[in-house]
Amino acid sequence: MNECPWSFLKDKSKHIVSLVGGGGKTTLMYELAEQCARLGKKVACLTTTHIWTPQVCVYARNLCEVEQLWQRGLYAVIGEVEQGSGKLTRPSEALLEQVLAACDIAFIEADGAKRMPCKVPAAHEPVLLADSDLVIAVCGLDALGKTLEEVCFRWQLGEKIFATSCNALMDEAKLALLLVSEQGSRKAVDEREFYIVLNKCDLVAQERVKNVQALLVEQGIAKDRIWLRGCERGLR
Repeated sequence: MNECPWSFLKDKSKHIVSLVGGGGKTTLMYELAEQCARLGKKVACLTTTHIWTPQVCVYARNLCEVEQLWQRGLYAVIGEVEQGSGKLTRPSEALLEQVLAACDIAFIEADGAKRMPCKVPAAHEPVLLADSDLVIAVCGLDALGKTLEEVCFRWQLGEKIFATSCNALMDEAKLALLLVSEQGSRKAVDEREFYIVLNKCDLVAQERVKNVQALLVEQGIAKDRIWLRGCERGLR
């Protein structure tokens, strides 16, 4: 992994970080949590929707178990185990309140995309906690060149974003619009700080990566808030 370059991971402030969109949110959440734990931070991971159950060694059922993981230099994952699916859902309000009060940084998967590279949120999505101060929108650049149906969860809801009701190809312009739209990845962000992760940059031509980055900058996203994940040589 090329480490996340964003300074908020290393500062002294408490942060409640929500991850939205598609294209590898859960994997990214755990990697960011591990990076922060190595810095000595008390790190919590959870979901307001559903996530796959993590490794047993980082799952905690109560505050005592959370604090034991922190003492060992690990991050802690909290949530209720859903019967049948085995997935984790939102933790109890009591445990959520305790952990958010005690942690230095929390990462929350606030959106689901059925493992697709990107998504258009439904009316009830994303589920952002009031305490969340940062939002990271995630997408996979492997969506480029494929049909909306193939790569975008709930693409039919994006007629205004994509300027079409048809199953068209996902290109750089559509993907950038999806990421910056308040009907897309920026939905309900409001005054929260907003960051973007472009995943799987190594799977597409570097010219296409640059095109998406340039379009996002044109739409008002600061270049230093766009992480080109997978570009190990650090495309700028």
